[in-house]
Amino acid sequence: MTENQRASVDAPRTSISSDLQTCLRRSLPAVRRLTLFALATLAMAHSAAHAQTHAQPRADALDPSRLSVPDLQKEMAQGRRTSGELVTYFLSRIDAIDRHGPRLNSVIEINPDALEIAHRLDEERRAGRVRGPLHGIPVLIKDNIDTADEMLTTAGSLALAETRPPRDAFIVTRLREAGAVILGKTNLSEWANFRSSRSTSGWSGRGGQTRNAHAPERNPCGSSSGSGTAMAAGLASIAVGTETDGSIVCPSSVNGIVGIKPTIGLVSRSGIIPIAASQDTAGPMARSVTDAAMLLTVLAGSDRRDEATAAARGRTKDYADALKADGLRGARIGVARSLAGFHPAVDALFAQAIDRLRAAGAIIVDPADIELPKTLDDDELTILLYEFKDGLNRYLADRPSGPRTLAELIAFNEREHEREMPIFGQELFLQAQSKGPLTDAEYREAHARAGEAARRGIDSVLRQHRLDAIIAPTTGPAWLIDPVLGDQGVAGGASQPAAIAGYPHITVPMGEVQRLPVGLSFIGTAWSEATLIRLAFGFEQSAASRAGGATHE
Repeated sequence: MTENQRASVDAPRTSISSDLQTCLRRSLPAVRRLTLFALATLAMAHSAAHAQTHAQPRADALDPSRLSVPDLQKEMAQGRRTSGELVTYFLSRIDAIDRHGPRLNSVIEINPDALEIAHRLDEERRAGRVRGPLHGIPVLIKDNIDTADEMLTTAGSLALAETRPPRDAFIVTRLREAGAVILGKTNLSEWANFRSSRSTSGWSGRGGQTRNAHAPERNPCGSSSGSGTAMAAGLASIAVGTETDGSIVCPSSVNGIVGIKPTIGLVSRSGIIPIAASQDTAGPMARSVTDAAMLLTVLAGSDRRDEATAAARGRTKDYADALKADGLRGARIGVARSLAGFHPAVDALFAQAIDRLRAAGAIIVDPADIELPKTLDDDELTILLYEFKDGLNRYLADRPSGPRTLAELIAFNEREHEREMPIFGQELFLQAQSKGPLTDAEYREAHARAGEAARRGIDSVLRQHRLDAIIAPTTGPAWLIDPVLGDQGVAGGASQPAAIAGYPHITVPMGEVQRLPVGLSFIGTAWSEATLIRLAFGFEQSAASRAGGATHE
């Protein structure tokens, strides 16, 4: 690797998923920001004027990075902690772990207004106004989600580093209204892993290489790499990622956290840099099913700027109501054997997980495979290429400056080749640019064929066996970061059926293979988030009694 390449991979910050890449490979042979140290220093000084600061955990207090959202709310309600203190604590932790120490490189930018926002929310609490369960809770969001503030939204690309979006994404508005403190933006696989079929997950031109929280020499998966690593490292209370195919569930699995990929239409995509309208969604990434469910309640909702969310009217709910300790009792769960069998140690963990589900009262149907056509990979790639060009051109046209089309973006990357393409190119950009409008027969036929096949594949097995959900290993253990060959070590993946169908998918920690986390996937039909959360929570509770879950060497 050249010095330029090495500098790019580990670049300091200037301010979709490996499963998707696997699918694609089958089809293809001076930005304004405050430094964390400076902001943490300002934060501690400001907090001292308002309340007792704690850049490090107090001796008589629990570590906030290990507390759930309900626990933090209890701490704040009882006056033992403030939102300002939480923000200060997490900023210090980011500085110690993300910028120094193991240098995980998961946070691409800090919100310079975070502490001020936290203090305002503390004042509201003292006045007797609490907006809800996320009031005062620090959250990190992926750097492809628009914020109309002092932070950038770039999808990790230097091409968007000189301009800001005109408005908040709908889900950012929801978070702000709920009282969450947007702490900063997380790094990602550039353009949500849809620039090159040879890319390294977790790398972006703007942010450099994100590393796995459990083993920094290993990949964090993508494209929500930063959100996954940040949650595993305890750099915020909750995080938001996005997924087209695997970009929430894969980084959640390999970082040992919970990820929820919702039904398409439950969570608005307006103000999120797109790949494919038929598959894109944002979703929660958290350290527990409880925290993820509470975050999903806030994110879900209809938005007039996203037509797909019209179907969510009357379907949203408080997903915390699904958190039942005995939620597995009597549940019928099918085993997708066709999505396993790619790694013997993962299979051993999967067998243990099935035993735990059965012991908790679930009825196991084994096998219960999802039947999918051999053309699905090619059809998905065709859909993504067409929809990426259409969606990105629409999104860029709404930005006040910078590249206004995919063609201009391609030209920018060529001009900035040394900074933007030191280790992989933009083959997918070029293929997308060659596509026509969404009225092309090639697109319409692939879209109809793939969507129908994926929905039929899931729904038919659910109906045939009267199942509440289907389970499978989410993916294999994290592979070594390899900027030369890219994501060659990816093993297995359960994301594709639900991604193409637009159906919900939850991953929860299943155990470890040689200290590397592996997740268990729960997949269901449209709008079955509450059911999947109930099942995932039941499994999580069964695993908690086993001292952190099973391991297998």
